[in-house]
Amino acid sequence: MCVTETSKIWSKILDEVSFLLKKEPILSDFYQYSILQHKSLTSSLSCILANKLSTSTISEKQIKSVFDEIYLNNPSILDVVVRDIKAILYRDPAVKDYLTPLLYLKGFHALEAYRISHYLWNMKKKSLSTYLQSRISSEFSVDIHPAAHIGSGVMLDHATGIVIGENVTVEDDVSIFHSVTLGSTGKNFSKNRHPTIRKGVIIGAGAKILGNIEIGLEAKIGAGSIVLKSVPAYVTVVGVPAKIINQLDGKKYFSRKEKNSLQSTNMFQYGDGI
Repeated sequence: MCVTETSKIWSKILDEVSFLLKKEPILSDFYQYSILQHKSLTSSLSCILANKLSTSTISEKQIKSVFDEIYLNNPSILDVVVRDIKAILYRDPAVKDYLTPLLYLKGFHALEAYRISHYLWNMKKKSLSTYLQSRISSEFSVDIHPAAHIGSGVMLDHATGIVIGENVTVEDDVSIFHSVTLGSTGKNFSKNRHPTIRKGVIIGAGAKILGNIEIGLEAKIGAGSIVLKSVPAYVTVVGVPAKIINQLDGKKYFSRKEKNSLQSTNMFQYGDGI
């Protein structure tokens, strides 16, 4: 993603704040602290996250310094942040601007803080990574293991109660609603005990997806469903246990056998998680 697009989004955020300052002057100090004193989207975001994740023993200044350094040296993370914030604007009808997710949506905050913890985990800084996981869980009620792989353009809507386990893979453009669990069945203690969520999946509120299973491209998981078996691409499943009730018009869903056959001929491909 080019720097120009990021700059455009930051410029829009500044315009939004300027407009709101005239309507709500009582928030002027808040806007100054969170937005106006910063020169970039990442500086603002690291400030907002550090303020929420700091404690009496690890200061906001210390956390912000860690976040700023990671953003500065890893511009690819900024690309993912931008895709995430755009996903919210495009998919959530209640959000009309870029400022709202940046300042107020804890799903966005939890996801971007997870991305820092994931980076630290991969850099073998597991103690700090685990500390951030704990703070994210306490502050946002979202528990994402830092080893999990989550793609870009992901939306955690409302977010309260979301749990994502250690070996979960979530690909790009996935929407996850509150109280969703992506975990294990408790019967398997191997590394391959968690689900893989393919690109474009929507997971309704309260759904539980458990075990080493796969949710296919653009599948929809109904609210409150319990999913214990792999779900084909382009279908809707609901219930306890979940069953297919609908298929996306014009799309064919694939059984595991069909998918493996198509993959072997390079006719059917999934994107990689990040």
